[in-house]
Amino acid sequence: MDYIIKIRFVQKSVGAVPSPFDSWLTLRGLKTLAIRMARHEKNAMAVARFLEKHPNVEKVFYPGLETHPCYELAKKQMTGFGGVVSFMIRGSKEEASVFFKKMKIFQLAESLGGVESLANYSAGMSHGSYPADLRNKIGVTDNFIRLSVGIENQDDLIDDLKNALD
Repeated sequence: MDYIIKIRFVQKSVGAVPSPFDSWLTLRGLKTLAIRMARHEKNAMAVARFLEKHPNVEKVFYPGLETHPCYELAKKQMTGFGGVVSFMIRGSKEEASVFFKKMKIFQLAESLGGVESLANYSAGMSHGSYPADLRNKIGVTDNFIRLSVGIENQDDLIDDLKNALD
């Protein structure tokens, strides 16, 4: 009886056992995964290139950019560069806050990875309980923003970022 209590706790707390419906959705989603990933990656590259040139962006982190320190390694190991782009907005927590308030398409979210475009403020969300000195040491500064670039229209995504950054 002790084991079943432990197993149920793990199941509830970490989601170790998906429901039949969740399993069916996963199998259904696999059919379009390649085309969705291609769109994520295409959009993410366009977003990363846009951010790299914007005057209100300090630094961009995306392995598909030639300027990324691990670009050559990523090219060898990856068939695509993914849909997550991180960057440091020029300024501080206040500028990041204004950026998030001005976005219309990108939605603020703790969890990333859907087909919709999402933005994450790690310093106040996933790493919010870390002391500031530790966050800064690992690169999660107050001006660090992570984007999960979705499959929406590329021009709309870039316009949304432009409006939020300007």
